Amino acid sequence: MLSNSPPQLDTTTLRLQPRFLWFFILCYAMAIALVNWFDARMIRLFFVDTDAGALIFPLTFLLSDLITEVYGYKRARLAIWCGFLFNFFYIGYGYVITLFPSPAYSVVYNAAFDEMMALNTRVIIASTLTYMVSEPLNSYIMAKMKIKMHGKHMGLRFLVSSSISSGVDSAMFGVLAFSGIMSGKELIALIFTMWFIKVATEFLGIPLSVYLAKKLKKSEQLDIYDRTTKFGIFSLDTTYAGNANEFGEVRK
Repeated sequence: MLSNSPPQLDTTTLRLQPRFLWFFILCYAMAIALVNWFDARMIRLFFVDTDAGALIFPLTFLLSDLITEVYGYKRARLAIWCGFLFNFFYIGYGYVITLFPSPAYSVVYNAAFDEMMALNTRVIIASTLTYMVSEPLNSYIMAKMKIKMHGKHMGLRFLVSSSISSGVDSAMFGVLAFSGIMSGKELIALIFTMWFIKVATEFLGIPLSVYLAKKLKKSEQLDIYDRTTKFGIFSLDTTYAGNANEFGEVRK
């Protein structure tokens, strides 16, 4: 005889099915696309020169920090691959459309666009290569420091991981994207400026980052620790055992 009573829900499984993860992955991928679009545009910020993408890029570290802190390194790795696919589509589509002939009334404008895309293609390739090093590094440092510090000092962990990974990112990106375009002295100044802006933005955003992470943990009932995670970047595994979620446990 069939029972009309509702099925018993596995609360452990439910806690491991995030409600807002999709939104943060989407925001992360879009932020990466925006950074790549504006990276080729140089701007003067007060008394220093930098690329326009440097103003947006700290948002990617903020989002990857949140994803790693709440949902775990495996989910941050998924976000990284989503961002990579957006980059791949962006550069591929940008190249293809420059192969189409231009209408007579738009030859001048299209030539300017094609020239911009030629520069942007180098920037995007440099950004993508750099991205595949710095973003996994950021999440790896976050995950390891979380275990080492038993989940405490969240703001410090955000700042340290972002400072190291943004340093790697700025140095790699500057050399790959702008070497040969500017002098060595200008390049070093640009790298330092990009790094400083990213770290300063991260530092100023720590209160918001910590607040959002705490609210997310409470809302999702999640606090993932990557104690048994294999950190290879090429894995697409996003599953966690129930004991990886340590939400609500008292930290000593």
